Amino acid sequence: MAQYFEIHPDNPQVRLIRQAVEIIRKGGVIVYPTDSSYAIGCHLGDKPAADIIRKIRQLDKNHDFTLVCKDLTQVSTFTKIANNAFRLIKSLTPGAFTFILDASREVPKRLQHPKKKTIGIRIPDNPIVKALVAELGEPLLSSTLIMPDDELPLSDPYKIRQLLEHKLALVINGGIIDNQPTTVINFVDGHAEIIRQGKGLAPMLD
Repeated sequence: MAQYFEIHPDNPQVRLIRQAVEIIRKGGVIVYPTDSSYAIGCHLGDKPAADIIRKIRQLDKNHDFTLVCKDLTQVSTFTKIANNAFRLIKSLTPGAFTFILDASREVPKRLQHPKKKTIGIRIPDNPIVKALVAELGEPLLSSTLIMPDDELPLSDPYKIRQLLEHKLALVINGGIIDNQPTTVINFVDGHAEIIRQGKGLAPMLD
């Protein structure tokens, strides 16, 4: 049975954030809010927890997982990031963007795209997830919480709890979120390309 934390969306309670991070470190799978939707996440190095996420979402091996990072220092550790990509990401974050970059050796191969060897990167603008990754001290392995037969992510934490409480360790209630997909920017051969226009605006790439 999942624990259920009501965390203030603007001023997250430190005690609850620490408890949530302890759950992550012990192998728990959690659902938490971002600036675009609810997401499902776990510890980067925990294969059984990642397998739970794959099972809940019915993901195949080609799914692009995302690393939710605290800052560009973490991004630089887990990706091969060129100077132009660094500058662009710095100018657009924190915000509702997902960046597809070449993964570094710090990313387990099982989490990389099997052919492209890429990984998604996010630095969201949401106080709860920012507090989580700051306390965790490393990226949070993450995927948008879209159920297999749905087109949109789940947005109501009460419904999430009812649906998944026996499959998760924790549901964080950060309020109902007006789901809007992130803007996805892919970096290929040193060039940035918007491959999905979403909530985030990047006028320099229009």
